[in-house]
Amino acid sequence: MTTPEIGAVARRTRTVEPRDIALFTEISGDRNPIHYDEEVAAASRFGGLVVQGGVTSGLLNAVVAEDLPGPGSVFLEVGWRFLAPVRPGDEITAEVTVTDARADKPVTTLATRITNQDGVVVLDGTAVVWRDPAVAARFT
Repeated sequence: MTTPEIGAVARRTRTVEPRDIALFTEISGDRNPIHYDEEVAAASRFGGLVVQGGVTSGLLNAVVAEDLPGPGSVFLEVGWRFLAPVRPGDEITAEVTVTDARADKPVTTLATRITNQDGVVVLDGTAVVWRDPAVAARFT
């Protein structure tokens, strides 16, 4: 298995749909009215419906598991700050950049960031990822 190069970057973009909120609610049980009730959400500091943070950060799961480091990867540690709301209909782009890659074990440290269609950073932080060598070998 090869060690990811420091500075390597991967990204994915998708549009967040109302269905994503419903599916995440089904999985998590998060029925916060700020995600569903337009009147309640309009009266909040956000001024409208917002998408659950798990839907937003979930795009990072896809980048890590599919692209960089790739199949067999799991998060060991994350440190994320949610800086701006994501709304239904927003197009978000998740990006990871390798900042450290251990040579002695399949552990990679990533800078993580998600931006919306206007270039606003909605999530920023770091992640430490372990990639299972047996799985990685099947996909390299």
